[in-house]
Amino acid sequence: MKFLDGFGEQAYALLRIVAGLLFLAHGVQKFFNFPVAFPMPLNPMLMAAGAIEIVAGGLIVLGLFTRPAAFLASGMAAVGYWVAHGAKNPFPIVNGGETIALYCFIFLFIATRGAGIWSVEGATKK
Repeated sequence: MKFLDGFGEQAYALLRIVAGLLFLAHGVQKFFNFPVAFPMPLNPMLMAAGAIEIVAGGLIVLGLFTRPAAFLASGMAAVGYWVAHGAKNPFPIVNGGETIALYCFIFLFIATRGAGIWSVEGATKK
């Protein structure tokens, strides 16, 4: 599609920002019951996951310490998948783990690519 040529950097920035915001929303739900209450009590593992979701999600949105934040978020998503979903069934479509599996690989991609445009890191390189 010729009309989309040349927009790769903007599309990547949107992927980074939207994925970070949605990840951050998971942590906000866990700790602040917003916009809807988290469906179970927070044990230490869920508290750690929520903290990673808020901090790493926010850093990814801002494009600050993007690679380490995204790598940590990817690892947290991988652990979350196997602990909360993969133990039920290995297939994401059956165990409800499609979203967290996508987070794992999106954040792994972001960790390998870095912040890109529309980021604090990009603004400070000039």
